Amino acid sequence: MKTESFKDKKVTVMGLGLFGGGVGAVKYLASQGANVTVTDLKSAKELSASLKLLDNVPVKLRLGKHDEEDFVNVDMLVVNPAVPSDSTFLKLAIENGVRIDSELSIFFRLCTAPVIGITGSNGKSTTTSLLGEMLKEAGIKTWVGGNIGISLLENLDEIETDDIVVLEISSFQLEYLARIEASPHISIVTNIAPNHLDRHETMENYIGIKKTIIHYQQEDDYAILNYDDPILKKWETKGRQLWFSTTKELEDGAFLKNNEIIINHNSKSTVIPCSTQINIKGIHNWQNIMAASYAATLMHADVESIKNTITGFSGLEHRLEYAQSINEVQYYNDSKATTPEAAIAGIKAFDSPTILVAGGYDKQVSLNQFAQECVKNTKCVILIGDTAKTIQKLIQDIKGEKTKPEVYMAASLDKSVKKASEIAEPGDIVLLSPACASFGMFTNYEERGKKFKELVSQLNTNVT
Repeated sequence: MKTESFKDKKVTVMGLGLFGGGVGAVKYLASQGANVTVTDLKSAKELSASLKLLDNVPVKLRLGKHDEEDFVNVDMLVVNPAVPSDSTFLKLAIENGVRIDSELSIFFRLCTAPVIGITGSNGKSTTTSLLGEMLKEAGIKTWVGGNIGISLLENLDEIETDDIVVLEISSFQLEYLARIEASPHISIVTNIAPNHLDRHETMENYIGIKKTIIHYQQEDDYAILNYDDPILKKWETKGRQLWFSTTKELEDGAFLKNNEIIINHNSKSTVIPCSTQINIKGIHNWQNIMAASYAATLMHADVESIKNTITGFSGLEHRLEYAQSINEVQYYNDSKATTPEAAIAGIKAFDSPTILVAGGYDKQVSLNQFAQECVKNTKCVILIGDTAKTIQKLIQDIKGEKTKPEVYMAASLDKSVKKASEIAEPGDIVLLSPACASFGMFTNYEERGKKFKELVSQLNTNVT
């Protein structure tokens, strides 16, 4: 492990987070002898779950407000990635020459093990989880963390040089990696589609931030990219550029053929016979599987371990997750589909008539293609949240289609599930795939997904 002295340093952690986003940084820095202040605009009651994780940790708390003193008279400011980049207090710290850092950038500087970083607009968590399990199945000591919800800072002294670290990295986190000019040894980019434009403002800005994951790579690093993504096909890399595709057989890359994953690399062909046995739906998940498999082979995982992981993987919660079957109607929770592209992939995963529950917080991304997919491949659409009227109008305005899905407006998720159950017929799919964030109705997509499953369970108990 590389070392850096934090002893007696005055450190402010800005943004503890509702789900422990800043907890890892606080614990680590406090254990290293830093004098840590946590400041968050939320109250102690709102942060109670995170604060419980800091019991017996010597830390000063300033909650419900920020104080200029905590951003000026300090040695270091550790910023939760969720903090807006235009924050007045962040700017104040920069103006006063305070060192700006993040939990992930500290980890990158001090970790001596090779890091595999996964980003993309969709599929990050699935790819991260798959890859982590493949490597562990192969007997390789592997650490999995990052945006998937696990801080590895506290494990730094346990992570050895021969271990492998697998990190999910969001665009928000990449902003801070750019500050230290760092990229992973192996970078995977699943896809690029409009997302978080309420923060990044333009697609150009968003793409630029995403490029950080490859921008600082060296010649002996690897970039595993989606060949089917028109934006990624234009990217140039300093390291080895590797591709995966669901549409094309690649002379040098990963692709599908005859129910097998083929990986052609360095004049060697690796065959993984598994495609008839996977449990997760959708062509997008094939992309995730191939990306993870490619990275696993680079780390010398054996074919049997990769195959066993793929065939045994049942998916992650809130990602095309099967909930229940009631009266021959199947209910699926795809609450993690917080972008139009993710929701489109969810809709395309089913051949049966689909009743779609969608809508939520407006992230300022185009919903045009999503509306078109609704028209082409859904039986009816039930809309909730801030974007409901926008999506309804987009569907109504589409020309040239002989039939369109019935569109219903619902005041809540509760009422949307009830309506779906009333409409649904045997053989139908009821799919929660919102295409939007959950803010305004729920704390996050996880809370929304759990609520959906609760409501479906209640339907089941009412069946006589």
